[in-house]
Amino acid sequence: MPGYELIGKEERDAVNEVFDRGGILYRYGFDEARRRIFRVAEFEAEFARAFGGRYAQAVTSGTAALKLALFALGVRPGDEVITQCHTFVATVEAVMDLGAMPVITEVDRTLNMDPRDLEKKITDRTRVIIPVHMLGAPARMDEIMKIAGRNHIPILEDAAQAPGGEYRGRRLGTLGAAGAFSFDFGKVITTGEGGMVLTDDERIYLKCREYADHGHEYNPTLPRGDDSRSTWGFNFKMMELQGAVGLAQLRKLDLALRLQRENKCRLKEGIRDLPGIEFREIADPAGDIGDTLVFFLEDARTARRFVQDLRERGMGTKNLPDAIKWHFAGTWDHMLAGAAPYKGRDLMECWPASRDLLRRAVALPVFVKMTDDQIAGALRSIGESLGAARDRRS
Repeated sequence: MPGYELIGKEERDAVNEVFDRGGILYRYGFDEARRRIFRVAEFEAEFARAFGGRYAQAVTSGTAALKLALFALGVRPGDEVITQCHTFVATVEAVMDLGAMPVITEVDRTLNMDPRDLEKKITDRTRVIIPVHMLGAPARMDEIMKIAGRNHIPILEDAAQAPGGEYRGRRLGTLGAAGAFSFDFGKVITTGEGGMVLTDDERIYLKCREYADHGHEYNPTLPRGDDSRSTWGFNFKMMELQGAVGLAQLRKLDLALRLQRENKCRLKEGIRDLPGIEFREIADPAGDIGDTLVFFLEDARTARRFVQDLRERGMGTKNLPDAIKWHFAGTWDHMLAGAAPYKGRDLMECWPASRDLLRRAVALPVFVKMTDDQIAGALRSIGESLGAARDRRS
C-alpha cells in the first residue's frame, strides 16, 4: 500500500521541523513557542481543499472518525445504523461503542453494500446508513443515496480504504452527510495512525470537533481553561507530528493514485484471458483508486488452493482471504452473537450471498513502486498457481 512506500525525506524533514521549532507536539496552544504554526490545522485545511469538502476534523484513527461522525449525526443508544457485512470490524465497533444496534446488509458483486438488501433493512429506528468503499472501489452510491433520500436518512461514507477515490466525478467521502477516512500504516496515505471526518455541514463539524476534545467549544472570548461546553466528549486529538507527516503524504496522493492505477491496469490485462477468472464489478471504474485487484474463481476450493500455491511462490493476498475474519460479519461471534437481531443465530447463515461470494474472492495488493520485472513475476505466479489449483481439483 503506497502510504508507507512513499515515506521519505519529505516526511522526515516535516517531523524534524516540528522539533526544530520547539518540539510543541500538542495541536493547540503554546502560540508563541510554536511561532503560530499549527500542522494539524494545516493538514485539515489542505485535506478539505483536496477532497472538495468544507470542513475536516483530524482524529486519532479511522475508527474514531466513524464514532465522532455517528455521534454528530445524532446516533444514540437504541438507534439502528445500517452498514454492510464486508467491511473492517471497526465500522461495526464504532456503532456498538455508541450503544446503537448494527443492522448489516449483504454485499453484491461490487463487494460493497447491496442496495436491494439495504432497502429491506430500513426501519423507523434507522438513524444512519454507512456504505463502505471496500478495497479502494466505490459503492453503488446513486442507488444508495436515492434510498436514503426517500427515507430521510443521512449517509456516512466509510472511505477508510479509498481515500482519493471518486464516484461520478466526486471524491468519495463527500457524497453523504459526512465521510470517514483512515491514515493507519496500511492506507494510501499514512500518519502511522490517524483519521479524518470530512463534511460540508458546519453543525456536524462542530459536534465532531467538540467530541474529539472533551466537549471544548473553542469559544474565542475565553481562555482554554475556562472554555464553554454543552456536551461530553472524549480525547481523539491528532498530534502535530502526525499532522506534519499527513501534509507530506497528502501532497503525494495524486502520484500514488496515478501509479497504482497504471500498475493495476497492467496486472488486470495480464490475467484477463486466464480461464475461470471473473473480475469484481466496479460501480465507477474511473473512481477506483487501484490499490487492489479482486477477482472470483469458480468455487471456494479452487480459490483456497490457488491462494495456498500463490503463497508458496512468495506472493501474498490482501484481506481476501488472508484476513477475512476481520472483514466479514459472519465471523464476528465475539461481537454479534449476543446482540439482537443476531442472538442465537449462526452468523455464517445471516448473509449467505455475501459468504459465497467472499469464499470465491481473491484480492491481490497493487503497489506504487512495481517494476516491470515485478509485474511480470506476479503475472507468472498467478498463471502458474491457477494452473496448479485446477490440476489438484481434477
